[in-house]
Amino acid sequence: MSCLGLAVLTLGGVARGSATTGLLKVRLGGDQTETRVVLDLDRSVTGKLDSDGADGRVVLSLPRIDTATDLRGGGQGLVRRWNVERGPASVKLHLELARNAEVRRRFLLPPGDGVKTYRYVLDLKARPGVSATDSPVVMTARLPTKPAPVRVRAPVRGGLRVVVIDPGHGGKDPGAPGRDAHEKDITLAAAKALKARLEKTGRYRVVLTRTSDVYIPLESRVQIARGADADLFISLHADSGPTTAMRGASVYTLSERGESRVTRVLRKDDWLMPASLPGADRTVGEIILDLTQRSTRNRSAEFAELLLTSIADETTLLRRSHRDGNLMVLLAPDVPAVLLEMGFINNAEDERQLTDPAKRNRLMNAVGDAVDAWFNRQVKVASR
Repeated sequence: MSCLGLAVLTLGGVARGSATTGLLKVRLGGDQTETRVVLDLDRSVTGKLDSDGADGRVVLSLPRIDTATDLRGGGQGLVRRWNVERGPASVKLHLELARNAEVRRRFLLPPGDGVKTYRYVLDLKARPGVSATDSPVVMTARLPTKPAPVRVRAPVRGGLRVVVIDPGHGGKDPGAPGRDAHEKDITLAAAKALKARLEKTGRYRVVLTRTSDVYIPLESRVQIARGADADLFISLHADSGPTTAMRGASVYTLSERGESRVTRVLRKDDWLMPASLPGADRTVGEIILDLTQRSTRNRSAEFAELLLTSIADETTLLRRSHRDGNLMVLLAPDVPAVLLEMGFINNAEDERQLTDPAKRNRLMNAVGDAVDAWFNRQVKVASR
């Protein structure tokens, strides 16, 4: 799927200075594939979607909200133009669509991290097969030649979900050694088992970062996920402890320190925004990156908890089983990602479980159950 980096236009007037204002600003960013609309508010609100794009428009009602003046502006991406209609004790945001699209996700972000306003976010996505200029997406595991621009991720209601599975290590990097196996072989076998489990449902398109004993650089694994337009990224590993008595599975999500590393990597590799984009404002782009990154981190943590609950019946868990880390493979700012340490390869019992095909398959089936549950939950969130 082709998608430009998110550039944001600050549109319309800013209604300030009124005790009953509520709506302060409307901002748009994106392209003809994905567009994000952000409403800056001075209070929390529960919105109601009156029209979801099926008739060429999106209408969002916000109760107990007002503006100091009527707001309107030209569009960007999937939005041709927009305006805010004032009503009794409420406002309605009208989006006239430039092409066939739908609301894939909407949510409210509270003030925090230096942002003083509430932000009501609408994510729009083009419906497939409606334009002669559209080109089909081919999911492959080839390494991208250059970093893909940051995109706003949204759960999908229809079609195949894309899950990228990353078998840790490989080739010249064998990973941790066990008594009878190496980490790279266990992770590849587990990844293939999980791929088979997910594809059996008919709900997923599964991409492996490697399908054989080859070495793939860590940053390339991230780019494979982003290049495949992944909805979820799972990296599989086997731990090694300071003693052979330590055993149990754990799940890592990106730490706050890792989030700051994301920004440094994006600046270095220019993932954030193509330099040729007219009117590109890197500062505004970084604000959108922050919104996207926090949403992705929350969704990653949600999946991690589901994953641990699901695998608890099949394996022992570490006492502190949900961990965070500054890990390269978790750096994609727009793809929910976890790293699953399936057990300790230098523990005899864990190694037997991970090298036994039947036990390993049961563990991967439990991982697959967590994936099913997570996507079911994401669809419910998107449909609210």
